[in-house]
Amino acid sequence: MSRGVVSIGFAGTLGPDAVAEIAPSVEAAGFHTLWINDTPDGDALAALAAAARVTRTLHLATGVVPVDRRPAAQIAAEVASLALPLDRLTLGIGSGIAKEGALARVGEAIDVLHDAGIPRVLVGALGPRMRRLAVERAEGVLLNWVPPIEAAEQAAALRELAPDTHVAVYVRTAIVDAARARLDAETARYASFPNYAANFARMGVDAADTTIRDVTDLGPALEAYTAGVDEVVLRAIVPEDTVAEYVEFVRRTGPTPL
Repeated sequence: MSRGVVSIGFAGTLGPDAVAEIAPSVEAAGFHTLWINDTPDGDALAALAAAARVTRTLHLATGVVPVDRRPAAQIAAEVASLALPLDRLTLGIGSGIAKEGALARVGEAIDVLHDAGIPRVLVGALGPRMRRLAVERAEGVLLNWVPPIEAAEQAAALRELAPDTHVAVYVRTAIVDAARARLDAETARYASFPNYAANFARMGVDAADTTIRDVTDLGPALEAYTAGVDEVVLRAIVPEDTVAEYVEFVRRTGPTPL
C-alpha cells in the first residue's frame, strides 16, 4: 500500500443494505478502503460482504472488532462463510472493554486469524505496549483520537521497531454545520472514558483537537496527517445516518471528484 492514502469509515449500524448502496460511490470517489466499525447492533463483516458484492477494487476493513465480544475463531469462521475477498480485506481488531489480559487476548487473536489464512490484521491501540504488539505480531496499528503531530511521532517510533509496518489513523470528520452537534457529542463521550481521558492528558490536547470540524479544515488536516502516517481514515459524521447523507459526504471529501 502506498503511504498517505485516504480512506473512509462508516458506522456499522448502517447495516448491509445501506452500505451496499453507498459503497459504489466510495469506490468511484477514489477512497482506498471502506472501514466499518463493529458494534453489538452493527455487524461489520456482514456490511463488508455487502460492499464486496458491489465493488471491484475497493479495499475493505473492520475498525475494529473487539475480541472480548467476538472471539477470533468466530471472526475467522464468519469471514469464510461470507466469502470475503482476502486480497481486499483488513481485519481490524481490538481488545475490547475488558482490561485484564488485554495484551494476551489480542496476541492470541492475531495468531488465530493468521492461522486461519487471514493475511492482514491491524490492531486498534492506545497505549505503547499494545502499539508495540500490533507492529511486532500483526501487520500494523490503527490509531484513534490522536492529532497529526502525535500520530506522526507514534508512527516514527513504531517504524523503528518494524520498518514495514502499516500505521493508520481514524479521524472523526464533520463537513457541514448540521453534523457539528453529533461530532461534539461523540467527542464528549470519548473524553469521558477514563482511558481516553488519560490519553488526551498524556498528549496535552483536547479531544476536539483530534477531529476535523469543517470542510475548510479538511485539506490542511489531510496534509498534516498524511505527512506522518500511511493511511488516514475519515470517520464520517453526518447529520443523519441516511444513504443520501453519506453519499453527499463521499462526494465532498473523496480524492476523485464525483
